[in-house]
Amino acid sequence: MVAVKQPRSITRQTERAASRPARSFELLQGSLSTRKIARHSPMVASFHRVVDGILLGTCVAMTVVTALTLHWQHRWTVAFTRLEITRSLTHRFTESTATLERHLLKRSSMPDFIVPLKVSNLLYLDHPSKHVGDFVLPQPSFISRMAEKSISHGY
Repeated sequence: MVAVKQPRSITRQTERAASRPARSFELLQGSLSTRKIARHSPMVASFHRVVDGILLGTCVAMTVVTALTLHWQHRWTVAFTRLEITRSLTHRFTESTATLERHLLKRSSMPDFIVPLKVSNLLYLDHPSKHVGDFVLPQPSFISRMAEKSISHGY
């Protein structure tokens, strides 16, 4: 006579668990459990915590840098738009001045006395000295002397 173990009967719950596919979250939760890793090797668990902290810090830093970049890009765009508007207005002002100058030159009764402004037509005069002939220039007042002095910036 031979003794053989009888096979155990599988219960219905075990059959259901074995037949149904494992959900992905349960699989991940079981394999990446921090407690499970910490029990087996604490060094690897601490390394995982450090890497998680570094990744979280990197994400926060990148969010801040992205926000600052977008902010300064917006500020640059606004400043450039204002610059373009200023250039356009300056150009229009120059054209208006030239048009008025041409109109006045055509309508003037003495066109020889009005000369269009050019660099070649400018006259540069020397600064007058304190004694011009017999006439002595008055000393400037305290306020005008202070207004003429330049302001040095910085410390």
